[in-house]
Amino acid sequence: QVQLTESGGGLVQAGGSLTLSCAASGFTFGVANMGWFRQAPGKEREFVAAIDRRSEGEYAASVKGRFTISRDNAKNTVFLQMSSLKPEDTAIYSCATSGKYFTTDKGLYNYWGQGTQVTVSS
Repeated sequence: QVQLTESGGGLVQAGGSLTLSCAASGFTFGVANMGWFRQAPGKEREFVAAIDRRSEGEYAASVKGRFTISRDNAKNTVFLQMSSLKPEDTAIYSCATSGKYFTTDKGLYNYWGQGTQVTVSS
């Protein structure tokens, strides 16, 4: 079955960096489009970044220039490098796969990981 397992979250000071990882299994990772989303307390889940099978990325305006999405198809893993972190980046970050769709629409992502907590202190 499809499994997505995030890691790398934690507590960091504002201005700091973190790299999240998402290990995937149960599907053909190399041809799948992948995405990162986040959900802060009391808010809806929002798009952060997506990557297609050719490693073309797309970003939410709020993270563009600070976050970088990448993938290692040999390791079935997608990464989210986060720098210049702000307190408003505090959220649970989840990875997901949308299969053949390269999209920012969370409704088209059909498998999700459990998420990893990122907390940015001011």
